[in-house]
Amino acid sequence: MRWLLIHAHPDDETLWTGVAAAHLLERGDEVHVLTMTLGEEGEVIPADLRHLELPAGQPRAADAPDPLADVRRGELDGAMRALGVTSWAVLGDEPGEPRVRDSGMVGTPSAEHPRAFVGAPPEQVAPAVAERVRRLAPDAVLTYDRTGGYGHPDHVRTHEVTLAALRLLDDPPALYARVTPESWWQQDLARVGDLLTPERRDAWRVGAPADDHTARLSVVPDEQVTHVVADAAAVPRQVAALTQHRTQVRLLGSRRRRTR
Repeated sequence: MRWLLIHAHPDDETLWTGVAAAHLLERGDEVHVLTMTLGEEGEVIPADLRHLELPAGQPRAADAPDPLADVRRGELDGAMRALGVTSWAVLGDEPGEPRVRDSGMVGTPSAEHPRAFVGAPPEQVAPAVAERVRRLAPDAVLTYDRTGGYGHPDHVRTHEVTLAALRLLDDPPALYARVTPESWWQQDLARVGDLLTPERRDAWRVGAPADDHTARLSVVPDEQVTHVVADAAAVPRQVAALTQHRTQVRLLGSRRRRTR
């Protein structure tokens, strides 16, 4: 089969669907990745790269540079090579395509940027995505569910744009949305709670994992899940790809990762 994974920012493809992609590639499928933005608003973890992070809580001038964009593109390239995908692209790379920008989290001033993805109506972006789907002719498309996983505006907009794009096609491919079964969520919550020790929380200035509304947005009853990928042999590929997203990802420890 030929698959197209559509995600909002660099690293989403590996965090959300890395095991599925590795599993599909190992069985001989094609896996193509389309990323909607370059993650310009991402927070930066390594101290030596923190100068690339834009000041939080401030408006963004339309002509201001985005120093993190090229770095995250390079990280995406490294991750896709490590994962071994068939191809990857960023929307806006093709002539005539809109170049949308990371909107930032809910309620942040960066959402007012003239190129912010959340400010682009789906019907404005959908034709370019539809044309990519038409040319690629995938058997299936995989993206976020309607909640965007945890409510990130760009994840939600990616879901909306993907639906709008497929509606423009005479013979659209199958569409899958990535969700989390309730039983897996409980296992994940306990596991991350064990790994995210008080010492790590203090050092990284983060809170304990929360079982709150936002985190639960894409959690569904087990019986609603139609397809599961549980492949321990695919985990090394995902981990290798995650290590490429240095500005965004900390690896807390090895574990068996699954995709819903």
